[in-house]
Amino acid sequence: MISKYREAFNLQFSEEKYQALKDDITSDFDYEPTFRIGETPFFISNDLKEQLIEGCNQVIALIQDKNFKILTNKSLELNTDVPNEDSHTNFMAIDFGICEEEGKVIPKLIEVQGFPSLFNFQNNLFEKFKKHYPFLSELSPFVNNLTNDEYLKNLEDVICNDHSKENVVLLEIEPEKQNTKIDFYYCKRDLGIETVCVTDVIKKGKQLFYNNEKGETILIKRIYNRVIFDELNLRTDLKLDFDFTDELDVEWAGHPNWFFRISKFILPFLKGKYFIETTLLSELKEIPEDLDNYVLKPLFSFSGSGVVFHVTKEDIEAITEKELYILQKKVNYLPIIQAIEGKIKVEVRMLCTWKKEDSSPTILCNLTRLSRGEMIGVKFNQDKDWVGGTIGLFEN
Repeated sequence: MISKYREAFNLQFSEEKYQALKDDITSDFDYEPTFRIGETPFFISNDLKEQLIEGCNQVIALIQDKNFKILTNKSLELNTDVPNEDSHTNFMAIDFGICEEEGKVIPKLIEVQGFPSLFNFQNNLFEKFKKHYPFLSELSPFVNNLTNDEYLKNLEDVICNDHSKENVVLLEIEPEKQNTKIDFYYCKRDLGIETVCVTDVIKKGKQLFYNNEKGETILIKRIYNRVIFDELNLRTDLKLDFDFTDELDVEWAGHPNWFFRISKFILPFLKGKYFIETTLLSELKEIPEDLDNYVLKPLFSFSGSGVVFHVTKEDIEAITEKELYILQKKVNYLPIIQAIEGKIKVEVRMLCTWKKEDSSPTILCNLTRLSRGEMIGVKFNQDKDWVGGTIGLFEN
């Protein structure tokens, strides 16, 4: 999108430099991420940046509506209602496909999540790119020209909410097996937050505890929640000492209910130039004739699981729980990044935090995904280069 940076990057790029970038990341914890890191950042023009911010603000406006909880209560009836929900989410990830419409570049909202993403990895990925391509220091992944220290302070404030760090834990299911494990490592290094498996949490009355590295039993006052209920519900082999629906004396950094409230569930309510025609399957009056122009998605899945890209009438008729699915119009992703060979499609996830006392969220930075396939995602990009997770960079 910014030709001078694209040309400069491509001139300097080599497979050796790409390997050195990955080796540099691996060296931090003697651990190589299990997801593919894209070869290049995405250079975002000021025009596109303004569109992304405008689109985010329109999503945020819906979430700030005084009737939003009433509007989304059904999402909890369809899933799990966890007690002690706070007044607003702490995290949002707002995904835009970079598309073409009437010959113009435009971001289109693909989905939105009231859940944390790779907040702790993304700023470190930028530091690695700068180390290997020093000219990138002219750019920033942060929307408001934050410094890295200011970014980390915002994260710490949101995650800890003034609690001592030893009383705050990042909670996950078997974190050592998660694709996002690198993010947990950086969270521990940069913020001092321990990662704890759900099976290692100890319940005493209404309080939760964990054992630290010294074997000391420590009270948990706040949970940085990274547990996806889809995965938890499938793991019937896990033995937990507590239940998420218990009345607990604990705060949530990312209360589980917001994962359901702020999800694909709200897409049918969003109207405007940045939003895609989306219909709840239970509200569908008739099945469209041109189903090749639609994609079928479960409301509450994660990482693209359950998405049907080539939809048939039989697919729709076979679904019994139609209130749990949406039918969404396909969009025309624009191959916009000039790789060494060919062009690449892009999706930009705008990452937001929302401090307890603030009236609105803060748009902080982004996670960008590159694709040569018909969709963004690993299974559509097997054995391809210049694909995977990366960072979008803005002009200062």
